[in-house]
Amino acid sequence: MDIRSLTVGPLAENAHLVRPDGGDRAVLVDPGEEAERLLEAIAGAGVGLDAILLTHTHFDHIGAVAPVARATGAPVYCPAIEAPILADIMSYVPWPGFGPFESYDADVLLEGGEQLELAGLGLEVLPTPGHSPGHVTFATTDEHGTTQLLSGDVLFQGSIGRTDLPGGDARTLLTSIATLLERFDDDAVVHPGHMGRTTLGRERATNPFLQGLVAG
Repeated sequence: MDIRSLTVGPLAENAHLVRPDGGDRAVLVDPGEEAERLLEAIAGAGVGLDAILLTHTHFDHIGAVAPVARATGAPVYCPAIEAPILADIMSYVPWPGFGPFESYDADVLLEGGEQLELAGLGLEVLPTPGHSPGHVTFATTDEHGTTQLLSGDVLFQGSIGRTDLPGGDARTLLTSIATLLERFDDDAVVHPGHMGRTTLGRERATNPFLQGLVAG
């Protein structure tokens, strides 16, 4: 599997371009900003875009949705309860100096639990709220049988997503992370929305925020 991560915008958000090895179709997860750079990466990879997938709708993860969707024709998949934010982005930017970002009406609403077949990939939509109310994680399996988690702002290297923004809840976030730890093996690769990739095993063993969580 070919997962290319591009760090964009002033908050150093990771957008992920995902395709099977050698595939000519891809999905783009969380295009946060720098639309032209993301479009150049898509063109450089020689792929068409089957979908834009959103883990959640904080502005740093959706700022480039509208221009990328318009340029590629790719449908936008968004957690259902967060779609109103995507449709009115600037009303939900909590700090001055960011944007302006163009709003977008989601094409496909996700409740969590869906099984998607896009760009030759099987993607499971896992509900992982806590950082935001409708946050989801996209799980897929590579050709070696290793789980790849496109996890937005749930889990980071040595840290977890913040819960001090509207709709955040620390207990709910830890429950979501515990669900991932119980469901997937230690070699599952985490592709987060900020910072570098990690594995569930590494975070289970070393992440101070996860101490006390039940691991299956």
